[in-house]
Amino acid sequence: MTYVATRLAAVKPSASMAASMAARALRAKGVDVIDLGLGEPDFPTPAHIADAAHKAALAGETLYTPAAGTQALRAAIADKFRRENGLSCTADDVVVANGAKQIIFNALMATLDAGDEAILPAPYFVSYPEMVKLLGGVPVTPACPAETGFRLTPALLERAITPRTKWLFLNTPGNPSGAVYDKADLQALAAVLERHPQVLILSDEIYEHVTFDDRPFISFGAACPQLRDRTLIVNGVAKAYAMTGWRVGYAIGPAPLLRAMNTVQSQSVTSVAAPMQAAALAALTGPQDCVATFRAAYQRRRDLVVAAITAIPGLTLAPPDGAFYAYIGCADLLGKRSPEGRHLTDDTAVADFLLHEARVGTVPGAAYGLSPFFRISTATSDAILTEATHRIARAVATLQPGDRA
Repeated sequence: MTYVATRLAAVKPSASMAASMAARALRAKGVDVIDLGLGEPDFPTPAHIADAAHKAALAGETLYTPAAGTQALRAAIADKFRRENGLSCTADDVVVANGAKQIIFNALMATLDAGDEAILPAPYFVSYPEMVKLLGGVPVTPACPAETGFRLTPALLERAITPRTKWLFLNTPGNPSGAVYDKADLQALAAVLERHPQVLILSDEIYEHVTFDDRPFISFGAACPQLRDRTLIVNGVAKAYAMTGWRVGYAIGPAPLLRAMNTVQSQSVTSVAAPMQAAALAALTGPQDCVATFRAAYQRRRDLVVAAITAIPGLTLAPPDGAFYAYIGCADLLGKRSPEGRHLTDDTAVADFLLHEARVGTVPGAAYGLSPFFRISTATSDAILTEATHRIARAVATLQPGDRA
């Protein structure tokens, strides 16, 4: 008997989660491994946020809520978009789901027909193409190399669009690259999109509060207001407020799309747990000093990692503009071999080498659609990052020349 649906045949598990699980498996055997595979803040959720969830649960806020989210939370989200992003919206323009990933999944479930295409500029977040494939769509993944700052250009976008294109995904700041699109970048892409009215835009802005060097963040909706009627702006509390496990994401978009997404939500998970929504409300309406504190720590850690990695022969890393990752170029390691005779044929082999020889868990660039790179999360302590980069340097120094077969 076959238990698994055929639609799952082309879908892979999360590569970042798989890398983390491989590191944990070695730890379970007693190996001292530093896991830099998963991207989540190492800070505790601020106390006032956790307290809000506790108080809500004790007060009896434990029942179903509307599928789109509580009125209070949606109003606070609308206020956030008006205050921080300059976007005109009301609570009726907002939907809430169990994390930004579920927002994206619901949007694709509500819109994709078999064979519809979604443009996912590479390097992309690992779950984008898998969700597209799971729902019958076709990922189109134009490569955006380091030379363009890992950003999609108008020429690349124009070439990628076909009559079957349904979505363009943008992620700014980007995971894994840290690329940030400025206003001119977004407007140049909008000029192309205006010629293709069938294309919807999903702007994933979950890392908006993690930008560096005083770089301003601008939402796609603010830069390109003429496309608001086909733009879904995705965000959430996970990264800015150290709330990855609370699972609250949100979005604003055109009414017909939001209605369809709410239908999906109501027939799948019903709603987000009420205490979690109370926590998100406290995050958005309470003290915001934690956001600046976290951002300063992430920038310090970025600088530490850039200095350490660029000092290692064979590795490259331009300073990321945002997010908390380092997407490290390893082209000069390909073809080399480890002391045990293992040839580094691609970035997957490099990541495997680093796990077993450096005892550092990383994610290969192949998982993000652009090689040869590997990604590490910098959302951990200075001490751990220092030790991890020392381990990487020592391991790379042991590599011997080899062939590229």
